[in-house]
Amino acid sequence: MNNPKSSPKNNSLLLKYAGLTMQLLVGLALAVFAGLKLDEWLHFSTPLLVWMLPLLVIVAMIYQVIKDTSKK
Repeated sequence: MNNPKSSPKNNSLLLKYAGLTMQLLVGLALAVFAGLKLDEWLHFSTPLLVWMLPLLVIVAMIYQVIKDTSKK
């Protein structure tokens, strides 16, 4: 029943990275939605903000992952 490889530290790391994944997915969904609405509101002919806002979210999340996983 007990998995010898599973420890509380491994479980906490799993939960930490699962949380980061959910932040990324929710952030991307909100950025795409906001980009669509802003493009519509500003009457852009090309979907500029639909591309730019998710890109900013991805860059911010990569920075956060690097900051969280770097050794101090």
